[in-house]
Amino acid sequence: MHVTFCGVRGSTPSPGPDFARYGGNTSCVAVGHSSSSRPVLLLDAGTGLSKVTPLLGGQAFAGTIALTHLHWDHSLGLPFFRGGDDPDARVSLLLPDQQDGSDAESLLARVMTPPFFPIEPGQLRGEWTFGTLSPPRGGAAEFKAEGFGVEAREIPHKGGRTFGYRVSDGHRVLAYVTDHCPTALGPGPDGLGAYHEAALALAEGADVLIHDAQIVAEEIAAEAYFGHAAAEYAVALAARAGARHVVLFHHKPSRTDSELDAIAARFASSAIPVTVAAEGLTLDLLPSPPATRTSARLLLLARQMPSSATPAPRPATPARAPRLLLLSVGCHLRSKPSKG
Repeated sequence: MHVTFCGVRGSTPSPGPDFARYGGNTSCVAVGHSSSSRPVLLLDAGTGLSKVTPLLGGQAFAGTIALTHLHWDHSLGLPFFRGGDDPDARVSLLLPDQQDGSDAESLLARVMTPPFFPIEPGQLRGEWTFGTLSPPRGGAAEFKAEGFGVEAREIPHKGGRTFGYRVSDGHRVLAYVTDHCPTALGPGPDGLGAYHEAALALAEGADVLIHDAQIVAEEIAAEAYFGHAAAEYAVALAARAGARHVVLFHHKPSRTDSELDAIAARFASSAIPVTVAAEGLTLDLLPSPPATRTSARLLLLARQMPSSATPAPRPATPARAPRLLLLSVGCHLRSKPSKG
């Protein structure tokens, strides 16, 4: 499984030099079957969606887009996705059923229609289909998408039905739990929020947990009201659920590169490896070779795209130059600087 972080911010884009290393685009994660193949499953469609087009090798996008929810920072990249707005594109777009009788295309058209936007969703070029997902209360909606098994579960977040996703290729599991407000269900045992059934089920045994970290613990009292989790909660959830690696995601739009470096430093000695997501970061979740298939170890190749000026994935030692890293789940990150 090959994962590319195309947008890692929350709420609104963050342009400017203070945000250049980690990136300013809003939420979008691209998933493919290998580093040599094009992405076929896109998780969310914020402004980072525009960064998917260069990954397609000049081809139109053919695959599935799964939205966690309909807030602007997760959906307004859709009409600017050149790889999807193409006569040869084939796109299946899935989003949470809002339980108000509206179909998926109508829901999107509430913000993507004149006079708010020049075209409607149905006017995007190519073959687009729009569908909704509706997990049963306390349960999961399971579906197949582009060769992946996907599980959707509802998680608490302010202002509309919101899902977390669990993606598997039969070998490795990626959990994507962004825009998550665990304090909506109570303070939990440590004041960070409840470790509720849906969050635990999504993260259980995941090789990588991508999780909302828009705030930090000391900001909970003032800012949890907006519907987000603290970075400390993400790491604690991983520990409780047996996830092997945490990627902190959905950064506060005002959080500068230096402030994200400081958050990274908090977790430098974490028992579970922690990476602060940066735009252009890629992860290769590799199946174990046959001789070691029974091993509990997971090899991950993480690197920055060559055009990125973001820091290396080892958050405690950020650097301006791209790096190639080898991550071994269950132990600390070992970095190996590239020669380029």
